[in-house]
Amino acid sequence: MDMNAQERPPAIIVGVDGSPAAHAALVWATEVAARRGEQLRIVHGLGMPMVMGVFTSGESERYEADDRTREAGHRLLTESAEYARGARPDLDVAIVLAPEDAPAVLLNEAARGDVIVVGSRGLGAVRAIMLGSVSSRTASHAPCPVVVVPEDGDGNERHHGKVVVGVDGSESSRRALRFALRHALLTGSSVEVVNSWEVPLPQDAESLAVDAEAMHEEVFDRQSEEIVAGVLAEVVDDQTEDLDISAVRMQDDPVEALIRASRDADLLVVGSRGRGGVRGLIMGSTSQGVLHHAKVPVAVLPPHSDETD
Repeated sequence: MDMNAQERPPAIIVGVDGSPAAHAALVWATEVAARRGEQLRIVHGLGMPMVMGVFTSGESERYEADDRTREAGHRLLTESAEYARGARPDLDVAIVLAPEDAPAVLLNEAARGDVIVVGSRGLGAVRAIMLGSVSSRTASHAPCPVVVVPEDGDGNERHHGKVVVGVDGSESSRRALRFALRHALLTGSSVEVVNSWEVPLPQDAESLAVDAEAMHEEVFDRQSEEIVAGVLAEVVDDQTEDLDISAVRMQDDPVEALIRASRDADLLVVGSRGRGGVRGLIMGSTSQGVLHHAKVPVAVLPPHSDETD
């Protein structure tokens, strides 16, 4: 991690690479940094510069290629910063041009309390950030939440003032709720807590009486109510107790439930348990399903991303 990451206040860190997906991420990050009153750090990684003039033995061609790559990267960062300052003149904007590739650059820049923002085209990078890529020198998990902004999200410019978060009673969902509440506090938003379950059908579905099925549902519903109440009681604190918090419990596929609830939200927040096989609402497969289908930005909370130590 970059040393000055520890010394600076929390920032919104956005990766840009010139793609439309990354521009959508920049638009969202600019708005959120302004609402949260935090610095916007725009980052571009040069990665492995393309070696031009492969068939020449001269060193000079390679240096020229390096210079061109660096110039292009610097131009991209300058244009991105101009966009952000134009959109939000009071925003504190910093630019970072680094030699590594995208996931490593973002991980090196990030510290606890920051938020990393990437475009949906960077899902490979997101996976590397979430799981730590073995080949990368930064094999650690992200120290902070990672937000994936969809390229075709129509709500990027419009502020709805609503954050949706999936909870299932697990530690990772408590982490997600903590982040959702804090983000809502900073952006003046309400929070909708979603818990969903699917009633497993008994072996012999034919012979099941209707009232028995209803009883079955009632048990799940009560369990769901207890989970939501328990997680809220544990996570809500003095700062967040006055937020507008509502809970939605439904018998539905977790991914479907979250996608439906988030249609008019600015952000959908899910936990992630990293590598392990998992049960409950916030499975690896749920985070992945949500990332692929959501039309709004999705915040994924890696295992070591909690804002408190």
